[in-house]
Amino acid sequence: MKRDIRDTPLFEQARATFESHLSPGSGLVIDAQDVHATGLAALVAFAGTLVDKAEGTPPSRICTIDTASGALAVRTQGGGTHRLPRVAPDERCIAYLSDRDGPGSHQPWLLDVGTWVARRGPQVDGFAESLDWSADGRQLLMVVAGAGADLAGAQGGFNPNVAKEAAPDWAPEVDTGANDNQWRSTWIGALEQASALRVSPTGLNAWEAAWCGEHSVAMIASDAPDEAAWYRARVVHVDIASGAVRTLYTPQHHLGGVTASPSGAQVAVIEAICSDRTIVAGDIVLVPAQGGPARRVATADTDVNFIRFIDEQRLMIAGHRSFETVLGVVDLETGDVRVLWASDELTFGGARYPEFALLPGERIAACVEGFLSRPTVSLIGADGVQPLVKLGNPELDDESNTLVKCASPLRWQAPDGLEIHGWLIEPKAGDGPRPLTMEIHGGPVWQWRAKWLGGSGLRRMLLARGHALFLPNPRGSSGRGQDFAAKVFGDMGGADTHDYLSGVDHLVASGVADASNLFVMGGSYGGFMSSWLVTQDTRFAAAVPIAPVTNWFSEHLMCHIPYFCGLFLNADLREPGSRYFTRSPVFFAERVTTPVLSVAGSMDRNTPFGQAVEFHHALLEHGKMSALALYPKEGHGVRTYPALFDFAARVVDWLESHRR
Repeated sequence: MKRDIRDTPLFEQARATFESHLSPGSGLVIDAQDVHATGLAALVAFAGTLVDKAEGTPPSRICTIDTASGALAVRTQGGGTHRLPRVAPDERCIAYLSDRDGPGSHQPWLLDVGTWVARRGPQVDGFAESLDWSADGRQLLMVVAGAGADLAGAQGGFNPNVAKEAAPDWAPEVDTGANDNQWRSTWIGALEQASALRVSPTGLNAWEAAWCGEHSVAMIASDAPDEAAWYRARVVHVDIASGAVRTLYTPQHHLGGVTASPSGAQVAVIEAICSDRTIVAGDIVLVPAQGGPARRVATADTDVNFIRFIDEQRLMIAGHRSFETVLGVVDLETGDVRVLWASDELTFGGARYPEFALLPGERIAACVEGFLSRPTVSLIGADGVQPLVKLGNPELDDESNTLVKCASPLRWQAPDGLEIHGWLIEPKAGDGPRPLTMEIHGGPVWQWRAKWLGGSGLRRMLLARGHALFLPNPRGSSGRGQDFAAKVFGDMGGADTHDYLSGVDHLVASGVADASNLFVMGGSYGGFMSSWLVTQDTRFAAAVPIAPVTNWFSEHLMCHIPYFCGLFLNADLREPGSRYFTRSPVFFAERVTTPVLSVAGSMDRNTPFGQAVEFHHALLEHGKMSALALYPKEGHGVRTYPALFDFAARVVDWLESHRR
């Protein structure tokens, strides 16, 4: 593999492929995150990505769509990233977060609807991560992180607010454990005031918060601020006036998506077996805000990841049911669930899981997409999808028709008889059997869904070279219920190993895949599995582990989520024969025959870059073919430009160089 790939035609091809989507300098809005609207439903707001130059993280601006006319407008300008728009109940103002004063240091801003002039909102001590209007539209509720707080692995797994103070280049970085600036807290700011006030007490870390009536807040909280503490979080009730805290619910597993009914009488939360903060998909738990027994709510076999109260009796839910993205309404009195909309061709919402803005009449606003469908801000209800504005480069529609033969659901049986699901994307180029690249998702409790292929330059480059893409959702993935998710618990690298291999066997036997040209890659847990599989099986022609775990012992001692390691391995770090050792790829490096390109970011605190270094050195020590790419300004995965051009070019070069 070329050490400096930047001077090659492949790098320029990667740049051109990504930029055909990014459309730098065109003024084109290429996608939508954080879609929001109110009960008036006249205006939909979202954070739209507009790229001036393909450098760093693509910035976003606050955009609006008039639901009557479908007119799209970009409403904010200036430096920084503008995100998380929240339309006020009367639609006269849009609150949003901006880091225009410094990268990562998000503060609330207020955008007047009509004049479209922005002004500072009530400022907080730290950086705001969430915004939520009070019912009367006079106050904002915010979760605020200290400058020392890390992002979750799904968000990048690093600290976005490295200390700003100037220090000599010889000065050490000092770590003494949890510091005061690592805590997250809940703040309320009145619009007429310059600063907000903290309402959660010292010693309580707020991961998520929601209004619970006019005078209280419901929170997912823990007694420590580190990422590992999230795995032991609970639901609490905080009285705004007194600061008094009551625990409402202590879960068996993990929590996300806390919300409350309009009166504040009931609190709903999602509980699930979960591997990462911010990607919780599972069951709904309903808790009386004044205390009392919790109860689980029916979900029509859907792993739910987003919930909002329609009124005191109804809850709108979104989530996955195997291949399908599902939107439904739960009647909390009768327990009945009505599925309003479900599709295995389209999905909607955020980068990780579905999310929506609640509208009257049992409808939502969201950004809808599919493997072959560009992101489209739409209204969804029982009558289907009503498109408002299609985003992105329309020229990529033609490319999709040229590149892709089909993108379809896939089912097969694992050796123990369990049915496994995944996706197969076949190119038009060439005839079968084809080279097959298996891409393994992170988590392990997460899943692949039908996200637009135009947004992935790497996948498009592989399809153009005739690779079929295999996206498996093995045991432990979301969308198949909590029992299915639990099958990876304590067995990472066990039975799921054979879910992947049997899926490859199925595609070889069916004539889709060329047995001589099988490739594997993946990030985070997918990085672990990409490393692990090549120590257990010799069929792969090349592998690319990205942000991997390769030594669970050192991962436990170096990462910011050591609790995850012990929990999901169900093992003791101090026991020499435990799964900390028997499931670590570095201890089986001598078995590897596959050429391995390991990729990591130097700022990653989730799976520190030393994990990739250890595997690389272990392979070299045993005379194996190995290369290592460390990106100095990346965290958990490669996410910025032009590093992504380099990454995609290196991956394609590595796989194609070992094609047989």
